[in-house]
Amino acid sequence: MTTIAVDAMGGDHSPHEIVHGAVLAAREYSVNIQLIGPENIIRQELKKHYTDFLSIEVIPADDVIDMGEKQPATAVRKKPNSSIAVAMNQVASGKANGVVAAGSTGAAAAAALFILKRIEGIERPCIAAVIPTRIKPAILADAGANVESLPEYIFQNAIMGTALSRALFKIDRPRVGLLNIGEEPGKGSTLVKDAYQLLSSEPNLNFIGNVEGRDVPDGICDVCVCDGFVGNVFLKTAEGVVKMVTSMLREELNRDVKSKLGALLAKDSFYRLKKRIDYSEFGGAQLLGVKGICVIAHGSSKHIAIKNAVRVAKDASEANVIKLIENMIKNYANK
Repeated sequence: MTTIAVDAMGGDHSPHEIVHGAVLAAREYSVNIQLIGPENIIRQELKKHYTDFLSIEVIPADDVIDMGEKQPATAVRKKPNSSIAVAMNQVASGKANGVVAAGSTGAAAAAALFILKRIEGIERPCIAAVIPTRIKPAILADAGANVESLPEYIFQNAIMGTALSRALFKIDRPRVGLLNIGEEPGKGSTLVKDAYQLLSSEPNLNFIGNVEGRDVPDGICDVCVCDGFVGNVFLKTAEGVVKMVTSMLREELNRDVKSKLGALLAKDSFYRLKKRIDYSEFGGAQLLGVKGICVIAHGSSKHIAIKNAVRVAKDASEANVIKLIENMIKNYANK
């Protein structure tokens, strides 16, 4: 049985929403859950749920790293018994197959680097987020790990994103697009132009060239690569647009009796649409480039997002994403 360690104390709605989501995941996905944090607090939360016949452990961790920690890397070093550090150690020691954390992204990334270590050959890990498109989900890498980037980092983002796409979505040759302000090869900053040259020189990558932000939601590529600053802005803008459109649609559907009747008739269609575009359905982003599965959920995640983050970690572990990335990096390094 796949075991996922969950930082029960991370996020804006911890521990109640985290524990709730973990219980749902244990029930729906048949995984063993390790809830990490102060034992008495977690057990009090577990009493609110029916957990008979579920595989749920409580792993004690006395310290917590706050969401607003200004120096998360320093905090991780100073608090080796924090919930995020203990969760990472569960994976490093082979007692868990992956980690789910909704707390400080900086703390999760720092703990992963200190404890899990980088995959050999990877210069900088990246955050890979699964994003909805009109055709099927795509991968955005980097979604915020490296604000200041180099062409080599973007090239490695493409390798890791390709590996993740193959593992999760069973795509043999994922189409890789470089996020830019235009499709022409000469467009963009020096960073993007140099990254274009690296990507286009590798025949084993299915690089389709530059892609514009408006075309990514239309499914133009399976893997969209960029530096972490651009990727994070793109991701949060997309999340904001989805939230805005959903809110406006709800307002219009409740405007009058005729609209309410139409909404009732189309209820199933709206539910299916929500499942396709709601970011909570995608669970969280993966920190790629470290020797272990690490899923970073949004700080505002509630139980549905946490449940789905556990599913993402389970799927990545069972698809052996880490081994696939290691093999791809070795192949490129040996050329």
